[in-house]
Amino acid sequence: MAEQRDGVGTAVALGAVLVGAAVAVGLGVFGKVHEPRYFALDIAGFSGGVAVKTWLACVVFVLVLGQLVSGLVRYGRIPGVAAPSWIGPLHVWTGRVAVLVSAPVAVHCGYSLGFQSYEPRVLTHSVFGCFFYGVFVAKTLLLTRRGPASWVIPVAGGLMFASCTGIWLTSALWFFEHNGLTF
Repeated sequence: MAEQRDGVGTAVALGAVLVGAAVAVGLGVFGKVHEPRYFALDIAGFSGGVAVKTWLACVVFVLVLGQLVSGLVRYGRIPGVAAPSWIGPLHVWTGRVAVLVSAPVAVHCGYSLGFQSYEPRVLTHSVFGCFFYGVFVAKTLLLTRRGPASWVIPVAGGLMFASCTGIWLTSALWFFEHNGLTF
C-alpha cells in the first residue's frame, strides 16, 4: 500500500511540476513574442511606473520574508519556538496577499516590457519572474492534492522564496542603487 501511495505521490508531484513548467515557459514565450506596449503602471504620488513596480515589489518581498519565517515556525524548524495557533492562517494569508500584490507588477512586466535579454541582469530578472509563477502554479496544484511527499510543499515554497529574492535583487535593489530611495 505504501509503495502504491508513493507512486501516486510521485505522479501528482510530477504532474504539478509539468504544469508549472508549462506556465513558466508559456509566460516567457508570450513575453518574448508579443510587441511590448511600454504602458506604465502608474499610481498618484509616484514619479512613474518603474517606481510603482519597485515599491510593490518591496511589499511582496517583505510578505515573502514573512512567508519564510512563518513557514519555518509552522513546521517546527526554529528550535525552541512553538508554533502558535494563528501561524498557519497567517502563513496562508500572507502568501495570498503576496501573489495578489505581485500580479499588477507581473502583468506590467510581461505585457508592457516583455521577456527581455539585452543584459544579464534583465535576462535573469525575466527568467526569475517566469519561474516564480511556474512554481506558484505547481505549489498551488500540490496544495490541493493528496499524495505528494511531505517535503514537496516546503521545497516549492523555498523555490518561490529564492525566485522572489532573485526578482527583487535584479529589479528593486537595482532601482534603488541607481535612483536612490525615490517614490
